[in-house]
Amino acid sequence: MSSRKTKDFDEMTAFLGDYGSFQILMIVLLSLSTIMCGYTGMIVVFVSDTPEHHCKVSINYTRNATDVEVSFRNQSIWIGSDSCSRYTLNRSSTEAGGPHDTGRPNSTEPCLDGWVFSTERYTATIVSEWDLVCHNAWMVPFTTSLFFVGVLIGSFVSGHFSDRFGRKPVFFFTLALQTITPLIQATSVSWLMFCILNFLRGLGQISNYIASLILGSEMLSPTARMSYALLGHSVGFGVGYALLPLFAYLIRGWRMLLVASAIPGLLFIPTWWVIPESPRWLLQKGRVEEAELIIRAAAKRNQVQAPEVIFRADECLELMQNTGEERQTYTYLDLIRTPNMRNITILSVLIWTATSMVFYGLSLNTSNLNGNVYLTCFISAVIDIVVYVATWMLVNRVQRPTLICSAMMFCGIMLLVIKLVPEDMHVMFQVLALVGKVGVSSAYCIIFVIFTELIPTVVRNMGLGVASTAGRIGTIICPFVIYMV
Repeated sequence: MSSRKTKDFDEMTAFLGDYGSFQILMIVLLSLSTIMCGYTGMIVVFVSDTPEHHCKVSINYTRNATDVEVSFRNQSIWIGSDSCSRYTLNRSSTEAGGPHDTGRPNSTEPCLDGWVFSTERYTATIVSEWDLVCHNAWMVPFTTSLFFVGVLIGSFVSGHFSDRFGRKPVFFFTLALQTITPLIQATSVSWLMFCILNFLRGLGQISNYIASLILGSEMLSPTARMSYALLGHSVGFGVGYALLPLFAYLIRGWRMLLVASAIPGLLFIPTWWVIPESPRWLLQKGRVEEAELIIRAAAKRNQVQAPEVIFRADECLELMQNTGEERQTYTYLDLIRTPNMRNITILSVLIWTATSMVFYGLSLNTSNLNGNVYLTCFISAVIDIVVYVATWMLVNRVQRPTLICSAMMFCGIMLLVIKLVPEDMHVMFQVLALVGKVGVSSAYCIIFVIFTELIPTVVRNMGLGVASTAGRIGTIICPFVIYMV
């Protein structure tokens, strides 16, 4: 949609005001829809966490297996030196002196009888469900990466489907997908089934997030649009993230935790009769009468008088024709055709990739930080919410380049300082990691606004698509980076 058309629409609907009852209702409802996105986007922290574990000793393997397992809990060396192996026990050695014999076996073997997982923190995760440890440990980051592959695909298809079928149908379809998928996923009987559904959950999560952002932005004035994108939409995501550790603390099993993630989607069904289609999209499709009915309903809710004719059909059709011509003129090559566009494109790709990797790297790694994982995750979410509000307050007071550069540099410095902290200073390590997250959270929520303003309208969708795709690739790689370090 060209800038001229957007300006004309804003001028023709200016009589509605910025924050009337209609706008506030749309901001609240669509922001609430992102709570589910924040919850499901970070649920892997608890669903895929690895509990403490050790080798299981078969009752047929030794004459006194109970003593062997008790001795392991007392850190005896008879089970093995790590959680992936145990010392070889044979009948002759146990009969001779049992596990307390001074003659200790020197050879080790894999955990042939499986593992015993601690239930102190969780009753079950997918790791304990399918023994995803030791030689199968790579399956855990692979599962998370598949979620982000779904996010990558969803970033592509959601925009196309929204343009073709409408913002509202895509929003509610992806909301249904994001609701039904975890319910089915909670019944997974194998790791493969879980992975396939995890991919679909990622596709639904990002598609719904993008659809709600587009739908809300196209119904609001420029002033309200900025508040919705930075304050309402982002804070809603942060609230969902904050609710996750609270639910996880009360629900210690991964299956019921997934079921709980579907509750907001079920509660959102009645809003189908409240949230309208985007009037901008209706105008783009030439459905002028439907767009006018929506604006008149909004004017009635805001208690303002609407003009006798809001949209002139001939003017709208003329604008659509101009927009179509502009879209046919430009290609992806225009993103690198001029030095200025080339610099903007390269910077957008690099910044989006870096911020995505660091943001999700810190968020998904909270379970690996020493301390209470529930409290650490909650603090991380609260930091995000505070940062989103602070960024909204600063975005019109501080120059955009200064804001994003300061945020990224602050995060980078904190992460470098962490390397200087001794390994036994766990609290200091946690504090620096969470303080560093302040910077990357600010950068992550402001990049969309900055590059929307920098990239020309005629190639904006393509430019943002390229940068966003680069960021998704970073999030796909991120789980394996965490796994390797």
